[in-house]
Amino acid sequence: MYKSTVKQVGPLALAFEEEKVVILFGPDAPDELKEVSIIHEAEEDSDNEPIKKDGKFAVDNQEYTITAVGSSANDNLKELGHISIYFSEPNEDVLPGAIFASPSKLPDIQDGSVITFK
Repeated sequence: MYKSTVKQVGPLALAFEEEKVVILFGPDAPDELKEVSIIHEAEEDSDNEPIKKDGKFAVDNQEYTITAVGSSANDNLKELGHISIYFSEPNEDVLPGAIFASPSKLPDIQDGSVITFK
């Protein structure tokens, strides 16, 4: 399982509601990316590949099913705390650092929210 806590919601992080995407970044994200990202810090990482197709992703008590995983998503999450989460169905090739999750409703994310992958 991978567990992290939201430290900061960038002022523009939830502005991508129409595109149905949320960008996660670890605490070392450059300032220009912090504006558009959810900054989080890992608490627990006991799985080499916590992001799996048909696995679960949750923000607090809002649970999603992972429907597609980019080839670099797990490495990016471990190394940078970075992935892009699309709350829609993939209609073409999945970008390497992206995942898709269902249902297609953005989660309510705020400072202190707990993010898990299992």
